[in-house]
Amino acid sequence: MRIVFMGTPGFAVTSLERLYSDGHEIVGVFTQQDKPRNRGMKVSFSPVKELALSRGTPVFQPFTLRDGEAVELLLGLDFELIVVVAYGKILPKEILGIPPLGCVNIHGSLLPKYRGAAPIQWAVINGESETGITSMYMAEELDAGDIILARTTPIGVEETAGELYERLSLLGADVLIDTIKAISAGRGVRLPQDHELATFAPPLKNDVRPIDWNDTAYNIKCKVRGLNPKPTATFKIDGAIAKVFSVDIICNNVKNAKPGEIISVGKFGIEVACADGSVLVKELQLPGRKRMSAADYIRGRRG
Repeated sequence: MRIVFMGTPGFAVTSLERLYSDGHEIVGVFTQQDKPRNRGMKVSFSPVKELALSRGTPVFQPFTLRDGEAVELLLGLDFELIVVVAYGKILPKEILGIPPLGCVNIHGSLLPKYRGAAPIQWAVINGESETGITSMYMAEELDAGDIILARTTPIGVEETAGELYERLSLLGADVLIDTIKAISAGRGVRLPQDHELATFAPPLKNDVRPIDWNDTAYNIKCKVRGLNPKPTATFKIDGAIAKVFSVDIICNNVKNAKPGEIISVGKFGIEVACADGSVLVKELQLPGRKRMSAADYIRGRRG
């Protein structure tokens, strides 16, 4: 099938690679504009752009999809279907009506739950036991289109958002290929979403990062897992804001300790009181220092 692909991060790369390997003709790739990335903040290509260029596919990076430029670019291409995977832009009505077979999106949740930019992270933060991948025909409203296929997967009790992200990127590629097969065979069913059941997964901003020690140990652990590897949960220790990558739940009935109070430090970590007991901070990172075990931090602190 002749396809225009729209995507930006590594999550989308897995789906684009599958389209190439399955013999689909990718006539153009749309991705976000180049921007500073990583610690050096050097301007670099998105992961999707790097793959497309390595395959000799034309790459387009319009600043907006609403000024007519993107429409002109698409009208100059001969294709049947638009596939969108974590592109980061909402397609306007003028674009949705161009491809003969429609516009298909691969989304990292079981819609209508967790519409929006960060469905994988919020599913972990909120303590969900399962999530999945949904393919849908795109609509003007955010992640509100008719569902084609959905696949479910459990969320491990210790699984981080980063680990789940990698698993869902593979599952997303599988669902995409099955979706295209269904559309090609005329079996691309449309199951309308129940909009009253919709929940949302907004972008993760800095105000979500600090740990609220007045919360339960379980909720704190879910938050740490859901923000790992980025943007990471944080807490204050020795006058600095530390990133937290891993915690364990301690079942002690802590008496005479206020939430947020450090109860003990030792070879297993830093025990901090919370609403219903305590948690053990096991892995952290201080500003300007490397990620380390809490035990290593404590040894350096004592030295």
